[in-house]
Amino acid sequence: MIGTEAKRALRSMMLIRAFEETLAKRPDHGFQLLSSGEEAVAVGLCAALGPDDQLLTGGRSIGPALARGCDPSRVMAELLGRSTGTNRGKGGRGHLADPASGFFGSHAVVGGNINVAAGVALSMQMSRTSGIVAVLFGDGAFGAGALHEILNISTAWKLPLLFVCNNNQLSVSTPRATALAPRNLSDIGLAFGIPSKTIDGMDVDTVSEAAHEAVAWVRSGKGPAFLECISYRFASHSTTARETRSRAELAEIRSRCPIVKLTGQLKATGGLDDAAEADLKREVAEVVMAAIAFSDRSEYPNPAEALTDVW
Repeated sequence: MIGTEAKRALRSMMLIRAFEETLAKRPDHGFQLLSSGEEAVAVGLCAALGPDDQLLTGGRSIGPALARGCDPSRVMAELLGRSTGTNRGKGGRGHLADPASGFFGSHAVVGGNINVAAGVALSMQMSRTSGIVAVLFGDGAFGAGALHEILNISTAWKLPLLFVCNNNQLSVSTPRATALAPRNLSDIGLAFGIPSKTIDGMDVDTVSEAAHEAVAWVRSGKGPAFLECISYRFASHSTTARETRSRAELAEIRSRCPIVKLTGQLKATGGLDDAAEADLKREVAEVVMAAIAFSDRSEYPNPAEALTDVW
């Protein structure tokens, strides 16, 4: 990434971080899975997706939704259960969706988004559109049979599907090495003949480069691709979960911050100075405050709508 593209990525990561930190301070924020520390995965992936593509995620959906370009005010309203939200306040974080923005949606069931992603990809293939589907999931989804089934069928049918594992190395509090046998989780793709790669998920430039390469492969009609992004979340599994890592481990993890890394790279090359960095921080803070104000002005859903849009 260079110039404007790198600054755009930095702004997007800053927005995700500020959005989540502000949301978490609200007493009415509900139950949230935050992605602070993992911003480079979502932003780098979305940098490679086009307007006709669709992204599906697991329950850790806030960062990917914002990176994909969903309206921050409507996302905030959804998370706070307001009728002006992307899903009229009834979907929340676990079922947040905005297909018009290229965000087909999140899924609260671990691995539950993978089958849905295959269906969307098959629809695109049958419609002969130029769009592809990216499905983002955590290392915990490797225990789901759906992943293995869809890796197989997507290869057999050459579906336009990009598998992206955001491997933050913890399934809630279970270390990845304790639960999963492969040295690299991307090895599972190789077993099905899928081009697969394990990359540094804390570097947005690395993620973007690998994602562009994988997206090009999938869009060419050659079938699926698989990326494993090694990342670290800075907080516990959820806003209600106890932190299981030591202070020393957390300090080491936070020293790898993708925002700090990209900021330093831009400053070292003359692409950013302290004043421009302060402007970016001020800009994203204003966006988040506007999202909060929009949500607070909004009504809660009418109880009469409880069973509408339920299938």
